[in-house]
Amino acid sequence: MKVHQIQVGNMQNFTYIVEDEDTNEAILIDPSWELVELELIIKRNNLKIKYIVNTHHHFDHTMGNEAMTESTKAPIIQHEFSELKHDITVKDGDYIEFGNSKLKVLHTPGHSKDSICLIGDDKIFSGDTLFVGNCGRVDLLGGSAKELYHSLFDILYTLDDDLVLYSGHNYGNSKTSTIGQEKITNPVMQKRTEQQFVEMIGQ
Repeated sequence: MKVHQIQVGNMQNFTYIVEDEDTNEAILIDPSWELVELELIIKRNNLKIKYIVNTHHHFDHTMGNEAMTESTKAPIIQHEFSELKHDITVKDGDYIEFGNSKLKVLHTPGHSKDSICLIGDDKIFSGDTLFVGNCGRVDLLGGSAKELYHSLFDILYTLDDDLVLYSGHNYGNSKTSTIGQEKITNPVMQKRTEQQFVEMIGQ
């Protein structure tokens, strides 16, 4: 599974093209800006985009959906709690398959009700649930510090330390990290009670 990580827009977003190298099928995660660059990568690598996947509904992760659907003819996948227009609904535990690759859907609310992470092939695409050195904000509609606490500690904290972290924004001191590294260095991943976490994060 080859990852094309593209920083886009003025909010330091990451868009991902995840390629199954056996078949040239790929998925597109969170298209928003710099769509011409995405199309160049797709063309240059002779990729067939099977799905467009959104880690959550916020505009800076979805505003390129329509244009890229038109360009690639790929259907849009979102979590069942998303209220945006999409073609395929997924829930916790589902798999998204492309070529000989697959990614498991983890429902990780907190930043938004429909937030998901995608995990497979020693990688995790965490959207705005977990950043390098931080986590997503909880003060937007549908955000919840309590839900984020449980997503981080009941789900992400239990994952393999060696998983390479690909987040939704380039907000840290490196473009990628690992779950193990974040457990050591990320303030929001330090063990504390739910109440302590809520007081630290606010909301």
